[in-house]
Amino acid sequence: MKTSLVLLAFLLAPLVPLRADDKAKPVKVFVLAGQSNMEGAGAVKADPKRNGGKGSLEFLVSDAATAGKYKHLRGKGGEWAVRDDVWIDYLDRKGPLTVGYGSKPDRVGPELGFGKVVGDAYDQPVLLVKLAWGGKSLGKDFRPPSAGGEVGPYYKEVVTRTKAVLADIGKRFPELAGRPHELVGFAWHQGWNDRINQAFNDEYTKNMAHFIRDIRKELGAPKLPFVVAETGMNGPTETHPRALSLMKAQAAVAQMKEFEGNMAFVGTKAFWRDKEVSPSGQGYHWNSNAETYYLIGEAMGEAMKKLCAK
Repeated sequence: MKTSLVLLAFLLAPLVPLRADDKAKPVKVFVLAGQSNMEGAGAVKADPKRNGGKGSLEFLVSDAATAGKYKHLRGKGGEWAVRDDVWIDYLDRKGPLTVGYGSKPDRVGPELGFGKVVGDAYDQPVLLVKLAWGGKSLGKDFRPPSAGGEVGPYYKEVVTRTKAVLADIGKRFPELAGRPHELVGFAWHQGWNDRINQAFNDEYTKNMAHFIRDIRKELGAPKLPFVVAETGMNGPTETHPRALSLMKAQAAVAQMKEFEGNMAFVGTKAFWRDKEVSPSGQGYHWNSNAETYYLIGEAMGEAMKKLCAK
C-alpha cells in the first residue's frame, strides 16, 4: 500500500502548480561601445622586466596591497574565474565573462569591472554586447545621422550588430535560449581621435547628444540609460588645451536638461597610473594598466546601476 501511495504521488506531482521558473526573467543586456580604450589594453600577464610586473592583472591579484580587492578574479585553483551569470559578445569572441576580452586575449578592458558590478546587481543573467574598434572618432567614424553630413560607418555597425545580437541571443548563447531579454543600458568610452582633431573637439558635445538621441531611436528605447566615461589620460596633471576641452565637452552632455536622470558622466582622471607602475608608457592606452581599465569599468557599472535604479 505504501509503495502504491508513493507511486501515485510521483505520477500526480507534475500536475501541481510549480513556482515560476527563473527562465521567465529577462536577460539584462548592456551595450559597451567606443574605440581602443573600450577595446582595452590592460595587460594580463606580469612582465618582470617591466617595472616588476606592476600594473598587470597578475600583479594585482598577487600583491598584498591590491589582492583583497581583486581576489574574486581568481578561481579556487588559481585559474582566472569565469562567471556563470554574465556573458559577453565581442565581435568575433563570445562566452561567459572572464579575463581576456580586451583588444587581444591577453588584455582586459572596462568589461571586467563593469560586468562585476552589473552582474552582482541582478539575480538574472546579464549579457554585455561589446562593440569597439581602435582609432575611431565620434566626429567621423561614429557620426550619428542627426549631426548632419555622412553617417559614420561605425555608427551603423553599432546599430546593426546590436540588433543582430538581440535577435539571436538563443543561438549565440544556448544557455540563454528561451529567455526574454531587455536592453538595459549603453556605456561609452571613446574620445582620443576627437581630442586630437580641433574641429571634432569643438563639436563633441553636440555630436554626443545627437549620438544618444539617435541610438535610443534606432534601438527603440527612448530613455535608455547612457553612461559616458571621460577620456582622462594623463590624469589630474593634464595641461593640453585640446585634451582639457574634450573632457569638458564630455561632461557637458550630462548637464543637458533632457538627459537629466537618464545619462551619467564618469570621471576617470583619478584612475590614471604613471608609467613607472605600469606595463607600458603608452599614455593614450592608459599605460596598459589593468587596474585602470578595471576601475573605469567598475565606475561605469556603478553609474549605470544608479541610473537603472531610477
